[in-house]
Amino acid sequence: MAGPLPLGDPAPTDGALPVDLPVDPTRPFSAYLHIPFCRVRCGYCDFNTYTSGELRGARQEDYAETLTTEIDLARRVLTDAGALRPMDTVFFGGGTPTLLPAGDLARMLDAAASAFGLAPNAEVTVEANPDTVTPEVARVLADAGVTRLSIGMQSAVPRVLAALDRTHRPENVRTAVDAAKDAGLAVSVDLIYGAPGESLGDWEASLDAALALESDHISAYALIIEDGTKLARQIRRGEVPAPDDDLQADMYELLDARLSAAGFDWYEISNWARPTAESDNRSRHNLAYWRGNDWWGFGPGAHSHVAGLRWWNVKHPAAYAQRLAAGESPAAGTERPDPQAHMLERVLLESRLAEGIAVADLPAGNRSRVAGLIADGLVDAASAVRGRVRLTLKGRLLADAVVRELTD
Repeated sequence: MAGPLPLGDPAPTDGALPVDLPVDPTRPFSAYLHIPFCRVRCGYCDFNTYTSGELRGARQEDYAETLTTEIDLARRVLTDAGALRPMDTVFFGGGTPTLLPAGDLARMLDAAASAFGLAPNAEVTVEANPDTVTPEVARVLADAGVTRLSIGMQSAVPRVLAALDRTHRPENVRTAVDAAKDAGLAVSVDLIYGAPGESLGDWEASLDAALALESDHISAYALIIEDGTKLARQIRRGEVPAPDDDLQADMYELLDARLSAAGFDWYEISNWARPTAESDNRSRHNLAYWRGNDWWGFGPGAHSHVAGLRWWNVKHPAAYAQRLAAGESPAAGTERPDPQAHMLERVLLESRLAEGIAVADLPAGNRSRVAGLIADGLVDAASAVRGRVRLTLKGRLLADAVVRELTD
């Protein structure tokens, strides 16, 4: 289970938005549906997820009904605030959404589409463990309106998967990808690098396997050790080595070179897409987060953002269900970041994108620092002359240091 929820102001029991909230009805709107169930807990994971033995009063078979109750509440709240808009993107995340019957996911999507509407050509993504995707599951999801499957491959090397406590067999990734493609779904593949004991050769083997799947989107994340996880405890006890920063940097450089050679464009530090005649194949849902658009997060522990207001739900599925059954909002807290915090977040997120952030949008007193970042090889000089801060490959490796320089 994840760590504690952030501190914030009390959330209204009816979920109502503040009357002075500056809602822009033309701003894109997205929905995130959190499915908090996993068969086993991966050693590195600190997401708000629960195995069957941790549910304590909540039942997976009741979850679709419970979440549609929050959808009804959101429709009322957004209608009252003049903020009701069709969804440009929908994302089922977790946890393992495909642990639920595909019909339950279809039911939740139908409820959200009925409540808010779907924009033309909306992107609808479902995260999936390779072992849970069959041709039948893929067909049901496609028939329900899902357009994209994000498959958690993580690695093609069995001992690396074991180090991450992943339970799927590498060959099942191909089976899942083929099932998704046969159903007409776009496919994204997720990878993790820097696991304990993983070599550069192991990582190259995983890249070879991922490219052989011929997906049009790949996400690849450096392993981060989160406090409270099994892996953090193992490292603290000396049972496994901590990630090596230099090795992870080498892995990232190899990753970028291999994907670039295969026709992929990086568009966010950890995301690459291969454009086709039909689509640029970037994740529009994730771009909605990085660009600060509006979204409602449904489910226990889910976070939402509308017009600068943020709120988050109670964490445990049982508490979440109890709130909704009582006719109350499941929100646990809320906050409205001040201008300084908003600026920091904007620089942090937009600087990660290939398009970068406008120099004019940086804190006025820090704009002169861009020249130093160019001199250090962290920011592209030609782009800066045109008014945008875009990270070089070296800058992507040191993105946190760039953000500190631009915001401190």
